[in-house]
Amino acid sequence: MDPELAALLTELVEKVGLLRRDMQQKKDLEKYEARFARIEQKFSALAELVSRTDPELARQLRTAWQLPARSLAFRNAEHQKGS
Repeated sequence: MDPELAALLTELVEKVGLLRRDMQQKKDLEKYEARFARIEQKFSALAELVSRTDPELARQLRTAWQLPARSLAFRNAEHQKGS
């Protein structure tokens, strides 16, 4: 996959993961539980498809979804190394 597209996709998944985490912490997730379940279902299908051709990107996407703050921290560390 194009590196720029992979980075944007990872960032998008990260942002949705952060939103889910914030809603969970504020006890608002229950209202939208069904929607987030459908998002997670689609995300899982996407990650599975990506894993067929790029297992490393699939791992990054799963981390961005499950542990968005950790994913963001790793991306920031990589960015700082490059500067």
